Amino acid sequence: MITLVDYKAGNLTSVRRALDHLGIACQITADPELVRRADKIIFPGVGAAGAAMDVLRERGLDSALKDAFAAGTPILGICIGCQIILDHSEEDDTQCLGLLAGKTIRFSVPNPLTHPLKIPHMGWNAVSVLKPHPLLSHLRPGDEFYFVHSFYPQPADPSQVYAISDYGGEFPAAIGKDNLFAVQFHTEKSGMVGLRVLQNFSEW
Repeated sequence: MITLVDYKAGNLTSVRRALDHLGIACQITADPELVRRADKIIFPGVGAAGAAMDVLRERGLDSALKDAFAAGTPILGICIGCQIILDHSEEDDTQCLGLLAGKTIRFSVPNPLTHPLKIPHMGWNAVSVLKPHPLLSHLRPGDEFYFVHSFYPQPADPSQVYAISDYGGEFPAAIGKDNLFAVQFHTEKSGMVGLRVLQNFSEW
């Protein structure tokens, strides 16, 4: 049973639909005790870091996620759930969960005339694996995932970056440590390669 954390941050229905398609049992909950006792956790989300952290704190889910991480529960973060596992986000100047050391930073446009970078970054982008991980074991060069984001995670320890993508420069697309893994792209909107990440997580 995979537990999806409900903190009013968007794409829970899409993730549940993807898991249902794969035949993977799941439950959606805002109950911190169920999160603490979960077999596996998916921490998805879209939206703003500040609002997401406010809801996590109001519901006691911030401490539940920290406890689950410390207990060794497998956790998969998606999009906002990848960004706010770090210490701090530049979005809304937000103190985050601190499961990994580092910060979430905004895409920068040095010169809009010479570097016409559209923000948010939205669409399909290739993801390149830097080091092996069970959740990315199926990826091949050129495989693309779907992104929607204006910020990206930057762990303090470069060895925690497992995959990168490129949008006006390279940025981390998948990060992790021990029982925690997180992706900036949307697995549930990325076709078969995204579904396979979810399948791999269910078997991790």
